[in-house]
Amino acid sequence: MIKKISMTILALFLLLPSWSQAGSFGNDDPSGVPGQWYVGTTPSYVAPSKQPILFVHGLNSSSNTWWNENNMYDTAYQNGYETAFIDLYPTKNMWDNGALLAQKIREIYNYYGEKVVVVAHSKGGIDTQSALVHYGAFPYVSRVITLSTPHHGSQLADLAYSSWAGWLAGILGNKNDATYSLQTGYMAYFRSETDQHVNVNKNPIYTFGGTKWGSFGSSLYWGGLYLRPYGSNDGAVTVNSSRLSYATELRVGDWNHFNIKEGSSTFNLFKDYLNETTINSTGSNTLSKESFNTEAGSYIKGGETSGKKVEKVMVEAGAESVTFDWISDSSSSQLALKDPSGEMSSSFQVKKDDSEYFNGAYHHTITIQKPASGEWILESHPSSPEKYLMVVSFDSVLNDSVEVKIVQDEIILNKKDKKVDLIHDMTLEYYKNGKLKEHNVKAKNGSLKLPELGEGVYNITIDLDGKKNKNKFNRTIIKTIYVDSTGKVFAQ
Repeated sequence: MIKKISMTILALFLLLPSWSQAGSFGNDDPSGVPGQWYVGTTPSYVAPSKQPILFVHGLNSSSNTWWNENNMYDTAYQNGYETAFIDLYPTKNMWDNGALLAQKIREIYNYYGEKVVVVAHSKGGIDTQSALVHYGAFPYVSRVITLSTPHHGSQLADLAYSSWAGWLAGILGNKNDATYSLQTGYMAYFRSETDQHVNVNKNPIYTFGGTKWGSFGSSLYWGGLYLRPYGSNDGAVTVNSSRLSYATELRVGDWNHFNIKEGSSTFNLFKDYLNETTINSTGSNTLSKESFNTEAGSYIKGGETSGKKVEKVMVEAGAESVTFDWISDSSSSQLALKDPSGEMSSSFQVKKDDSEYFNGAYHHTITIQKPASGEWILESHPSSPEKYLMVVSFDSVLNDSVEVKIVQDEIILNKKDKKVDLIHDMTLEYYKNGKLKEHNVKAKNGSLKLPELGEGVYNITIDLDGKKNKNKFNRTIIKTIYVDSTGKVFAQ
């Protein structure tokens, strides 16, 4: 069980500042009040060398993620460790959470009278680094262990703010400061502000990454498919993003984004780094980034319909497989898929999304192995008005045919395969004063020069119609960049 700390007694006895702990293991406060922190039951014997563990949750989560349907807290207790758990803002960015966490880390340090080890899941690792580096909490922490933290952002966050998907994420309530800040362009800016900071090496960081997706049709399975062109991933975060060049990577394993934080999955792999006797070394992560294709692995459309809706997709010859995922705000979407010969299929698997970016939506998924080339037609016959996002994921050599490069203020579409002919449109979207602005522009000679729009995150959606050896194909590429107040451009 978790101990409820008496603020009055502690303040009088220890002569410490006011505290913010409350609750009984979160049961009286299931939503989690930002700033509250909880203390786990003290084991009967705690070895002097064992440092307390502070567990930090991720995006759209709370402290109870470490004990509800998770044996991480129990595993730490059984291994003789003191524990603390913090509730941060579930939907705020790394600056707000970093400032709050820094204050609470000092309180937790004063409570235990010694430094703590932080174990953070997902975005919690970014919030933690913000607290240590930018808000001065580094003297109170010995080291940090991150579990599938998107240190370089997530392409799923880019998708959530794209022209095709942004409105659906907004309808579902998943557009917020946290997801906005996890766009890869903004995280490139955060890395530039953090990685050269004087405090960045004050606390050694140890990382974990995952390579397992969820079950077929699940949100993590779909996320894994979408992220596959960017490298190995756990259904939400790529292995490349889970790494930092100056951190020590402890393990990349077959975990998905949810079970990587379970005690039975990873605790025994990092428990040797929870002690005072651990040699603190920032080390060097000599692992190079994985090789991967490019961003051209999907075709995306979205919108709203109150009647029959038809979406057409060109599938090229030689594709190994194609997965159609109709993501809707309705569980009762009636779908039919027609192949180029006219044969129909309606065997879609339906699962509710429980991920961080499209939580609450419903996935209607079907995979076709060795698909026939030509035009495929997906029809929806909703019984009521429906909001949808169609993501078609390809396993094909054509995924590697094009790439997008950002050079200063210019977006360049590069054909890596000279036999490919492309017709492309680029849509530039950005938010200013909380309102969505859009520029529909035509690229010239495969490039687009950014207009001078001021500071902010810019989301670029590129729709491609291509042809190779007379075989037509469709793709959508989504990129984000961040432009600072001086006009400097940051991109992954």
